Amino acid sequence: MSEETIAEPVERVRKPDWLRVKLPTGENYRKVAGIVGEHKLHTICQSGNCPNMGECWGAGTATFMILGNVCTRSCGFCAVATGRPEAVDPFEPARVARSVELMGVKHCVITSVDRDDLKDGGSDIWARTIRAIRRRSPGTTMETLIPDFQGKWENLQVVLDAAPEILSHNLETVRRLTKEVRIQAKYDRSLEVLMRAKRAGLRTKSGIMLGLGESEQEVLEAMDDLRSVGVDILTLGQYLQPTKEHLPVAEFVHPDRFARFKEIGLAKGFRYVESGPLVRSSYHAEKHMF
Repeated sequence: MSEETIAEPVERVRKPDWLRVKLPTGENYRKVAGIVGEHKLHTICQSGNCPNMGECWGAGTATFMILGNVCTRSCGFCAVATGRPEAVDPFEPARVARSVELMGVKHCVITSVDRDDLKDGGSDIWARTIRAIRRRSPGTTMETLIPDFQGKWENLQVVLDAAPEILSHNLETVRRLTKEVRIQAKYDRSLEVLMRAKRAGLRTKSGIMLGLGESEQEVLEAMDDLRSVGVDILTLGQYLQPTKEHLPVAEFVHPDRFARFKEIGLAKGFRYVESGPLVRSSYHAEKHMF
């Protein structure tokens, strides 16, 4: 009689208490959800499983995701669907602008999937969306969390010429882990996006996830790299695994370490540093105007 091989159970790392969030609720939350649904909008809040959706929507704000909800890239950390995107919707800029107007927000955040399938990388829709919001809500300031446009700088320039108040592009992780975490991206290309935005006279912002196996020294080096291209605003947050198919969490970083990183970042010259387990790119974005 042969012996049966019994696989040892894989121990799941329990999320610490500091990562618990309140369930979405409230009148403002329902209002935002209604506007998003009525105008057939995509939000990174939903597509990215953001833990702060209840707080942000409850405050009447949302991060709109343009150019569809299917990405041409397959980053190991991201919950957004990967595949062949649908055709560009030429009416999307007007719908997003109308929704921003209905919400009555003073500051809005726009992001997008990567559209490497398009010759312009989606830059025309980006610029048209920025200008449409400005026409309908001239008192609303904007943060744009953009892709790298594959380093095709003429496409980036189209967005820079539309002059959003804050140009954001996330480094996402440290140099050593970039190939694993952001398969189709390049660390130095992302730094160049931010450098070109700064040279265009824009406020610049970037974010890094912690808990993917980076060392503290690597985080500090990434901070230095971002400051070397003039980045003004830094966000640091805990990586959370969206599904079993995504990269595993290597470590749950304690809030005290996030607090220390904030102090270090401010000492390095960042104007603002949002640093905490639940911080995401657009968290408290309205506070980053200066």
